[in-house]
Amino acid sequence: MRGQWTLIVGIIIAIVIATFAVINVDPVEVNYLFGQNEWPLVLVILGSVLMGGIIVGSVGIYKIYRLQMEIKSLKEKMPHTQSNLDKNKKTDKKDEKQVEVKPYTKQKK
Repeated sequence: MRGQWTLIVGIIIAIVIATFAVINVDPVEVNYLFGQNEWPLVLVILGSVLMGGIIVGSVGIYKIYRLQMEIKSLKEKMPHTQSNLDKNKKTDKKDEKQVEVKPYTKQKK
């Protein structure tokens, strides 16, 4: 269900951006480091949206990659940690003392 809402919102945003871009077709002057040129505003808007999407997507992919590497390293540590836990449980059972638990009774003053 969440994926459907994400798709619907994405389509709505794309329609709004496309409408905004098509309305603004006047040529604009774009300054580069090495010169300047005139481009239709629609291309400037769509290019900016595309570059923003690429940048956001790249950051997201990098974060996913880091999390996958963390999961991999934790899975590699897991058997060693599990064996240590099992050893500790065995030694703890030997050292356990029997403790008598008395029910709580309210004391009279």
